[in-house]
Amino acid sequence: MSNYSVVIPAFNAAATIAETLRSVVAQSVKPDTIIVVDDGSTDDTVAVINAMSLPVRVLRQENAGPGSATNRGIAALSAPLIATLDADDLWLPTKIEEQLAHLRRSPATAGVFTHIRNFRDDRPDAAEIAVTPGWSRSTMMMRREVVDAVGPIVDPPGGRGEMIDWIARVREAGFVLDMLGEALALRRIRPGSLSYGRDAQRDRGYIAVARLAMQRRARNKVGSI
Repeated sequence: MSNYSVVIPAFNAAATIAETLRSVVAQSVKPDTIIVVDDGSTDDTVAVINAMSLPVRVLRQENAGPGSATNRGIAALSAPLIATLDADDLWLPTKIEEQLAHLRRSPATAGVFTHIRNFRDDRPDAAEIAVTPGWSRSTMMMRREVVDAVGPIVDPPGGRGEMIDWIARVREAGFVLDMLGEALALRRIRPGSLSYGRDAQRDRGYIAVARLAMQRRARNKVGSI
């Protein structure tokens, strides 16, 4: 057993979920379990998954947001290591292998992320040259005890910023997070995706996340006096 499992929240991901799942099963170290949480999709997401005949478990829920769907998947797993991935992004084949090796070398590290490259919709072979640190769901591998200690991912208004908030809470709880220097994941840029472009309504989530962080800092400051 590899001791890691995968959670993929999916909402109306019929156009991308097959390629995403293929990138998971192509890992040089195979997962013990793959869970896709269908977050109230109204398209053929589940039908596409079922047609692939892959070892994937599908859970379904009413639409509640990617954070809620991620929580649902994690709650269904018992693996000591959890890797997560958005339903339109991709992993390169050695992504998990390198993260597992890092965690073996660094037992004090609670979670490890990788750099990420962007690509335009259906052209992963033409990914951008520039890479950025991927503090995101699509690059994350986390020890199970961190998830249990920090609590659930919370979806803010507008649906953006839930991972920024959760990762901040992990750090505030004193856990060590590391970032691998190599780009081992690809982020799909496509119109209609939750993170595409600027959107005043969706961006409300970032404002809410910033407000929550300030409130936590204020409480911690008062508590330390």
